[in-house]
Amino acid sequence: MSRTERFLAKLKSGEVLLADGATGTMLQQMGLPSGQAPEVWLMEEPDRIRDLHRLYVQAGSDLILTCTFGGTHFRLKGHGLAESVVQVNRRAAELAREIAGADVFVAGDMGPSGQLLVPLGKVTPQEMTDAFADQARGLALGGADFLLIETMSDLGEAQAAIAGARQTTDLPILVTFSFDTHGRTMMGVKPEQVAKQIGPLVEGIGANCGKDPAEYPGFVRAMRQAAPDAILWAKPNAGLPHMVEGQAVYDATPDYMAQIALQLREAGAQVIGGCCGTTPEHIAAMRDVLE
Repeated sequence: MSRTERFLAKLKSGEVLLADGATGTMLQQMGLPSGQAPEVWLMEEPDRIRDLHRLYVQAGSDLILTCTFGGTHFRLKGHGLAESVVQVNRRAAELAREIAGADVFVAGDMGPSGQLLVPLGKVTPQEMTDAFADQARGLALGGADFLLIETMSDLGEAQAAIAGARQTTDLPILVTFSFDTHGRTMMGVKPEQVAKQIGPLVEGIGANCGKDPAEYPGFVRAMRQAAPDAILWAKPNAGLPHMVEGQAVYDATPDYMAQIALQLREAGAQVIGGCCGTTPEHIAAMRDVLE
């Protein structure tokens, strides 16, 4: 049985898997200069990326995300990497795979493009699909076990990302949205809409990022009610950041996030982790209570 098959089998059997925590905020703590894309470090500081993955594996993560949240050419072009989309994403998956070993799964991470589709923006659905297709191809070549399309706010962009990934890979796809505006995404999408419109297209759905982690069990329950058989993912932020001596500090403690993890499991989430501000210490605390 391949790693991908094992991943799906665990979820279909009802097992709960622990994901990792933040990538961007952790890399900033490790010295990533302000304004520099984390993807740049894949080429310039690969040991820093390995170190981050290793910290989460040691904390007890069952799966880790590649450092490719901004891995489409739309985001990479501002850092001189627009022509290296496949190479960057392949390298990210290779580094994660190296640290994950045989027992930890690797999610090929695909974040939002930062662009709006026509008529609100200038990007056509086909251009969006093509951008995500290139990213997905690189992640698959590097050894990702499945793809995570995350922090979505627009149904159209999510559908384009799914279509692109299906063009260039046969990997399972999970899609998560960020409900950070009064229980909706900033484009007005509700959890129930994600469950009904995106759920049938992919292997799993869920919620990530956002504002208050205490809201996330409710989002999971709403998706569960709308799609009773769906595999659900939940990866909330460690609270809201506030500035302390020029640094963003998140207010959720490891113990608090551990209690949120229990609530997420009770609500029906099968993949549980943390987004911005979540550290290996948070993940270790979540591991302790989930066991």
